[in-house]
Amino acid sequence: MVFRTTAVKGESRTACELLAEGSGLSKLRIKDAMQKGAVWLVRPGTSEKRLRRVSAVLRAGDVAALYYDGQLLARFPPRAECRHDAGRFSIWFKPAGLMTRARVSATTVRCCARPKFSAAEAPGLPGPSAGPRSLGLVVIAHDRAAAGALSRIFAERRVVKRYWVEIRGWIGAESASGRIDLPLDGKPAVTEYTLVSHDAAADISVVDVVMQTGRKHQIRRHFAIAGFPVMGDPSYGKDNKNATA
Repeated sequence: MVFRTTAVKGESRTACELLAEGSGLSKLRIKDAMQKGAVWLVRPGTSEKRLRRVSAVLRAGDVAALYYDGQLLARFPPRAECRHDAGRFSIWFKPAGLMTRARVSATTVRCCARPKFSAAEAPGLPGPSAGPRSLGLVVIAHDRAAAGALSRIFAERRVVKRYWVEIRGWIGAESASGRIDLPLDGKPAVTEYTLVSHDAAADISVVDVVMQTGRKHQIRRHFAIAGFPVMGDPSYGKDNKNATA
């Protein structure tokens, strides 16, 4: 459910009160949703931001948006593990079931439970999003300057991002490595891969993947187009829905 309410002039009410009144949900549920990041505030002249403080009083013209999914908000995603804390950034192991960045969506807002970074609990500015089915290392900046520097490093491809992916089928019939060079959304897209292993009984290959470009869902879309869909992918490919990616 998505519900929005706008504060009017002359009233002095909290977002919790207005959202509960308009959505029909109890204040207790609204409070829980706010604390878990399911409420966003748009104030005239400013950018959208999360609203977690239950006692926050809205100003005239403020818009509070509730993205409510009871089942999703009841989940408790696994915790990330810090592998290296460099002060202004840190490297974390992200387990499957945890997203590194939430979007304004009822289907992702709860999965983003941001971990505590250190004793100082520095604010986190995640890098590129990692979906809930993936697991591996993520880099998280602790301030905006560090986030900008890390973004430039990734944009200049000074860091190689590798992915191990399970796909349906025997992709090494012709060669143990290959390159998928197919445009996506009208833009160039290149995915390179090397076969790591193949389970003949399950007909599943594991490939080591490096993307030379960064299109939306590039790995999933490229391998589905090539006839080797990613296992567990809910959106692309056939005969690959019976395993968790």
